[in-house]
Amino acid sequence: MTTLKSQLEGLVALSPDSPEIEFEGRWHTWGQLASGIRQLGALLDAAGLGADTRVGVVMRNRPEMVASIMGLMAAERCLVTLNPLFPDDRLVGDIVNTEAPAIVATRRDWERPGLEDAARKNGALCIEAEIEEGGALRFTKRIEADPSRWKRPKAEGIAIEMLTSGTTGVPKRIPLPRRNFEAGMVGYSQYEKGREDGVPKLRSGTQIWHNSFAHISGIGGVLNIILAGRKFALLERFTVPAFHDVVKRHKPKVVNGPPAVVRMLLDAKLPREDFASVVSFRCGSAPLDPAVADEFYDYYGFPCLVNYGATEFAGGASGWTMEDFKVFGKTKRGSVGRLNQGFEGRTVNPETGAPLPAGEAGLLELKAPNLGNGKDWVRTTDLAVVDKDNFLFIKGRADNAIIRGGFKVAPDDVVRALEAHPAIREAAVVGMPDPRLGQVPVAALLLKAGSTYPGDPAMSEFLRKTLTPYQVPVRFAVLESLPRTGAMKVDLTSLRRTLETPS
Repeated sequence: MTTLKSQLEGLVALSPDSPEIEFEGRWHTWGQLASGIRQLGALLDAAGLGADTRVGVVMRNRPEMVASIMGLMAAERCLVTLNPLFPDDRLVGDIVNTEAPAIVATRRDWERPGLEDAARKNGALCIEAEIEEGGALRFTKRIEADPSRWKRPKAEGIAIEMLTSGTTGVPKRIPLPRRNFEAGMVGYSQYEKGREDGVPKLRSGTQIWHNSFAHISGIGGVLNIILAGRKFALLERFTVPAFHDVVKRHKPKVVNGPPAVVRMLLDAKLPREDFASVVSFRCGSAPLDPAVADEFYDYYGFPCLVNYGATEFAGGASGWTMEDFKVFGKTKRGSVGRLNQGFEGRTVNPETGAPLPAGEAGLLELKAPNLGNGKDWVRTTDLAVVDKDNFLFIKGRADNAIIRGGFKVAPDDVVRALEAHPAIREAAVVGMPDPRLGQVPVAALLLKAGSTYPGDPAMSEFLRKTLTPYQVPVRFAVLESLPRTGAMKVDLTSLRRTLETPS
């Protein structure tokens, strides 16, 4: 049986001198990746941290972290993701809460206030990952491990403990069983011709990757590129000029990104001839307005092939192929594609849980080899339609989550942060439409008696101490009262109407 471990080991041995990752103008070879993988493995082995060991990684989009992902997967250790976008205090708290016996980070991150102290509390082996002057990857021990402090050194059978977005207290992680994650990677392969036999091979094309490794789409996507044997240009973060440059130089057939990137490229109106090689744009992580997709197609001449997935699914659950787009592009407009191979989907009544007929809107349930035990239906928080041809249409969320440019913002977490301010008596947060990001959080505030509102800049600065940048509301409205339902809960529909016109 072909496994993720065997495929990764086979790939790194094929052609050590061949280039694999272009980063900041320099190519890194398969051999350099293999060297980094060996160094990381040796450090972990020497500390007694073998298979199933939980290893925290501060997931910057860098070649060192690609080697970390590959090495941990090939050795069947458990990757515990840490988000570099977190404010210092929150990242420190997250490291403590992971109780991981080893942490991998770049020097830039290790020098952030409090990170070393947080790792020491867990007795963690601290590993510094860097790129040397000549392009080689280097993994070195920064702080010795203290096994007497280890509390949860292993997670048996777990490939990734994936941090989901939207928390302000103890971070919530979803354990993805290795069996499920590997099955999810098989689902990705349906979009790759020539992956059917599972035999590793290298290809000539160069892909572009900028999705954050701190999210499942970033990890799954980059592993899919590697397993396909493709070279790729890696961007630490997306900018239009950097993306434009690598597209012009590498002439890829497929590019990707969340709806926010679609909107940014559309607004930029880059020369269409610079994208002559591109045949499709794979888009996911947030809803894409069909009108924006149409506008993008009309200008650039290639379609946005939308997919749908979640951390809990270990990747994607549905998506458009080029073949489906040619046949169903107009009749299934607005869909997030057909359910992936091995997936079954249905909708149920949100109140009773009773299954609904195909084509009727309800709460989405899925069943697949990489979900749960592989046999039972798994309920999502998405309202959806699954039609007779197995095309999936997402109609909204049942949990009021705000999807801001692909990042999930839980309103309750932002409310808690707002209500921690000494001037705020009560707060409510809703998602408002945004042409570039899809949705953005907007806050309504009630002040305590005798308090004065400190102003939007001061409120934003206060929130950044506990929230990630994408969680901070883009606008604050101080109201005399909040609209209520009969049960005295905030009426979010009425509040959204109130906030549609800024005061």
